[in-house]
Amino acid sequence: MSLASPFSLCIVTITALALLGLPIGHAMIAGSILYLWLAGLDMGTAAEQFLNGMYVNYIILAVPMFILAAELMNIGSMTDRLMKFCNALVGRFPGGLAQVNVLQSIIFAGMSGSAIADAAGSGKIMQNMMTADGKYPASYAAALTAATAVIGPIIPPSIPMIIYALVSDASIGYLFLGGVVPGLLMAAFQMILVAVHARSRKFPVEPPTPLRALPRITWRALPALMMPVVLLGGIYSGITTPTEAAAVAAAYALVISVVLYRSVSFAEFYQSVLASARTTASIGMLIAGALVLNYVVTIENIPDALRVLLTSWNLSPTGFLLLVNVILLLLGCILEGTTIILVILPVFIPTANALGIDLVHFGVMCIVNIMLGLVTPPYGLLLFIMTRIANVPLIDIVRDVLPFLYTMVLSLLVITFFPDTVLWLPRLFGYQG
Repeated sequence: MSLASPFSLCIVTITALALLGLPIGHAMIAGSILYLWLAGLDMGTAAEQFLNGMYVNYIILAVPMFILAAELMNIGSMTDRLMKFCNALVGRFPGGLAQVNVLQSIIFAGMSGSAIADAAGSGKIMQNMMTADGKYPASYAAALTAATAVIGPIIPPSIPMIIYALVSDASIGYLFLGGVVPGLLMAAFQMILVAVHARSRKFPVEPPTPLRALPRITWRALPALMMPVVLLGGIYSGITTPTEAAAVAAAYALVISVVLYRSVSFAEFYQSVLASARTTASIGMLIAGALVLNYVVTIENIPDALRVLLTSWNLSPTGFLLLVNVILLLLGCILEGTTIILVILPVFIPTANALGIDLVHFGVMCIVNIMLGLVTPPYGLLLFIMTRIANVPLIDIVRDVLPFLYTMVLSLLVITFFPDTVLWLPRLFGYQG
């Protein structure tokens, strides 16, 4: 391919604009329009592609609903009640509050679908709880909070899985089910590591909650704990589609926070809607840009060319998955996760199909890998968020997050080599893959 070809100039333009600070979604649209112009094609095709893609795909509506649900949970008292419930269950174990941090990430993962929402909401509360009275170093608390927030988009619901379903046509319901065991596996490894750290670094144990107080704490947290049941129960009973379930989740969070707990003012509600709209708009522009760029990539026949190239290498399915993992881990250091899902994964999907790799297994493996990029330097968005929340140097958080990153890579290898860790639960619910 010539360096002066339309596609080469498209990629150079996107890279240059992104480096100059233009949002990546806008950069992809600009680069793609340049390609259409240089290739002598109708530039109006750009508008056609992202308008058709955005308005035909009903599934995209789930994204703003899950974002709004997460915002509503964070402004109400749902978070406080759930924290007390988690503390009552695992606070007495080695590394008390650190174990609470992991458990709350599992619970919130079943509600928000966003790692960033978990870190910015419940993560802020956990940071304050763990560093009160010098119980834990601020850098360790921040590193653990960032690591546990990664579980959010793996256990259903999951915004990244919704976006992957958009580009792969895989079933959202089975993708959600496929993420349950990997998410719990990752959490189990984190809890084991916390217990090891607790013994070696003499972390404190929380005072045990009396058994007689446990029913009262559970009852106060029960409406919030029922949210994953309502959400996933609606999907797998067939009552709602995933998109409708996302709207139900947002409505449920609103009713619980406003009517039952009475912990949200109108001003807070307005701000949460505003924040959700901003986040949705940024994701929407990213999806729009990716839809246009994917059209350009398809015209250039790049997915088929890559499939032919990889097939010529005679890679086994396992070899291909390992290659994809290495590429995604490297890309995760410099690119945002949604960009990787929308732009990079569609290039690999035809090869995965040709090798007979199940797209649910492939999708969950890729999502787990891409989420590791949230805590991988130098980009690591969760690291930057926790740096602001904890007010500690980034290098200190990176040092403390590395052991957790190693356990997450171990989880990724288990998922890669043992597809049943992903596919066992979907098959239990009738998946034929």
